[in-house]
Amino acid sequence: MDANSQAFLIVLLCAGAYLGGSVLFAIPVCRHWKLPDPRALGSGNPGATNVYRAGGWQPAVATLALDAFKGWLPVWLAHTFGMSILVQAMVALFAVTGHMIPAFYRFKGGKGVATALGAGLALAPLTTIIMACLWLAVIWRWRISALASLVAIASGPAISALLEPETLPLFGLLALLIVVRHRNNLIRLAQGRETGL
Repeated sequence: MDANSQAFLIVLLCAGAYLGGSVLFAIPVCRHWKLPDPRALGSGNPGATNVYRAGGWQPAVATLALDAFKGWLPVWLAHTFGMSILVQAMVALFAVTGHMIPAFYRFKGGKGVATALGAGLALAPLTTIIMACLWLAVIWRWRISALASLVAIASGPAISALLEPETLPLFGLLALLIVVRHRNNLIRLAQGRETGL
């Protein structure tokens, strides 16, 4: 593949990742299950936690799986096309950014945790699995999704540095982006007002 073709493919992958990320699956999932719009519930976040509050585990798991898939697919495609780790990481960031700032919903999106999960599984599976286990441990103990997400994502840079150091820049940027998106949750956690599942 010559340089021009490779550059075009990188642009195509990044654009596709962003547009795919811009599909907020919580909204069609809630419509399918005839549930309220998740943006009108709890924190107003169009993600699996609010879907769970609206309709229980089935639609929440569907939302989580679909949001993770839209992060996994473009990174897997970048890997399949032989792109470098740097390009795969860039594609992952475009997918997560699409979920956070979606083109299809007036640039008002979600926190990006599930999409980051999918992208991480494609790029750095060992790091991501350990982060997911941390998420599960915190949610089991405290039943607060925001706390579980913050603990898991904040651990990402350290875990990746130890196990998959070539992906450290990605997990560092993801941690920064997702913690910033959780700033209101951080305030509520500090005040003891964050709601659980």
